[in-house]
Amino acid sequence: MGGPDCLVANDWICGEYLRTRSQELTDATVQHVWITVVSVLIGLAVAFPLALLARARPRFAGPVLGLTTVLYTIPSLAMFSLLLPLFGLSPALVVTGLVLYSLTILVRNILAGLEAVPEEAREAARGMGYGPWRLLWEVELPLALPAVMAGLRIATVSTVALATVGSIVDYGGLGTLIKEAVRTDFKAQVLTASVLCVVLAVVADLLLLLLQRLLTPWTRAGRPGRIRRARTPRAAETAKAV
Repeated sequence: MGGPDCLVANDWICGEYLRTRSQELTDATVQHVWITVVSVLIGLAVAFPLALLARARPRFAGPVLGLTTVLYTIPSLAMFSLLLPLFGLSPALVVTGLVLYSLTILVRNILAGLEAVPEEAREAARGMGYGPWRLLWEVELPLALPAVMAGLRIATVSTVALATVGSIVDYGGLGTLIKEAVRTDFKAQVLTASVLCVVLAVVADLLLLLLQRLLTPWTRAGRPGRIRRARTPRAAETAKAV
């Protein structure tokens, strides 16, 4: 199954395919990663101020969460069709669609993380003279990081999967290879590209989990089996003032 004849036999597992199409697979994988990273970063940049708006102005929370939810329910083909007049057949079309899909996950998790910050931590920080922005960056955001990172992990894995839909405009990374292989019944390419998509999703999730553990070391402290309130060093410092 791994010899040169596997291409002729159209086997699912074919080492010759990997050898002869390695550059094509590499290019598609790089494009897939690029689309995913750019989409998630832009989504995070858009979701953060929306979550802050929803928290600061509760009357906007319903419309913001409702709109992002509605965007997520739009079928991908319809979404790209709606965006086509604005961006044409370009990577921007795919990235914009993926950004819109990521918002419902990111906004909800950022908002949930900020709302879960203990009120006594806020009061202690204010008592130490923290202004609104310093309170946000040095106390609230660090305490909200576990929820934010959880949302980022879900959004990233989801984007890895949804990026394949960009194949309808030939900017789908590995999805483009899958579409072409399905059309021609090229089994080795279907399986290889699909497995690479799964691997990308798993690797991305593990990397973000590692990043979360590095950014929130305080969540690993304490006795096993006990439910603790996670605190950053800064939050612990402000809590002493209570």
